[in-house]
Amino acid sequence: MSNLDRFTALDQAAPTSLDGSDGLPRDARALIVLNPYAGQASSLRQNVEEARNVWLAHGWTVDVETTHQPGDGVRLAREAADQGYDVVAAAGGDGTINEVINGLAGTRTALAALPIGTVNVWVRELGFPLEPRAAAAALLHARRHRIDLGRAGDRYFLLMAGIGFDAAVVNEVRSDEKRRLGALAYVVRAFDLALRYRGRRARIALDGRIIRGRVLLVVIGNSQLYGGVFKITARACIDDGLLDVCIIKGDSLAEAPLRLFSILRQRYNLDPRIEYHRARVVHIDTRGALPVQVDGDQSGSTPMTFSVAPGALYALLPQTPPADDLLRAAPPRRRRMWQRVIGWFARRMALSGAPGRRGAPTPPHQV
Repeated sequence: MSNLDRFTALDQAAPTSLDGSDGLPRDARALIVLNPYAGQASSLRQNVEEARNVWLAHGWTVDVETTHQPGDGVRLAREAADQGYDVVAAAGGDGTINEVINGLAGTRTALAALPIGTVNVWVRELGFPLEPRAAAAALLHARRHRIDLGRAGDRYFLLMAGIGFDAAVVNEVRSDEKRRLGALAYVVRAFDLALRYRGRRARIALDGRIIRGRVLLVVIGNSQLYGGVFKITARACIDDGLLDVCIIKGDSLAEAPLRLFSILRQRYNLDPRIEYHRARVVHIDTRGALPVQVDGDQSGSTPMTFSVAPGALYALLPQTPPADDLLRAAPPRRRRMWQRVIGWFARRMALSGAPGRRGAPTPPHQV
């Protein structure tokens, strides 16, 4: 029986809140999984120690383990869950988080993240501070919430899977470039590759529905934020039991600015070269293998099947998520004063134009 199967069986037997969320005990046990090569590592250990001290001062028991090779994060997270830790905090970038979730999937130990990586997309998605000590303080007031994971082949992903151009860029960026240039390394490689990249014929099955065409990029999102900058799967929820799929078609990247403009406006239906769907299972086959990346790391090539694992992970989320629609049943956010003023004026304008009100135009007589 897999971790996820055991988790489902335990969950059916144990009472839970309606939204699958709760707080942490005052004396929580946490393990920090530290990637010593993450991001700009000059002050990395000092930042992690400061974050650890925040939790120790609050009464937590906090241990630190360091990764040395690929797969260590998976192993350390799984061992921590078996030992009854309440939280495993990934101290690194999104690649470190990906290893940790592959160890935590199907357990009751919650994921946290300390932002010391190159981009820190997950931390940005949730709206936590990007300074490790401040993030640790914010996590003290977080809540455990059960969320979905995606699956690419036999590997889980938290954010998204990319097939095509972005995966080709990931394949070309070297680790020393990431440490030296940070996120700029991806931009440099993307410009270099864009001049010679061509779309590839693909057959995409979405819960059995078949789509064919020449694709430049397919993004399968569990969450919304892409690359820490903009949202390609802007309608994704992390707890709706579905994956959001954005298919960008075309022959070359000469058309990319037009595609990007449509995505930034989130007007997918106005661009015939963009398709947006939701599905539980996605199978992609291409004429010639296309590279695949998950959460910013290489993960094989097509053909590949992607699926959703509903409620497979507990994660620490802020009390109020930064996006109203990131959670299926998110509490309504209190609007700021300027938003309320604009809403009031909009309602007044609508009412002033309603038939039957003083000053409103009289509708033409209908025979």
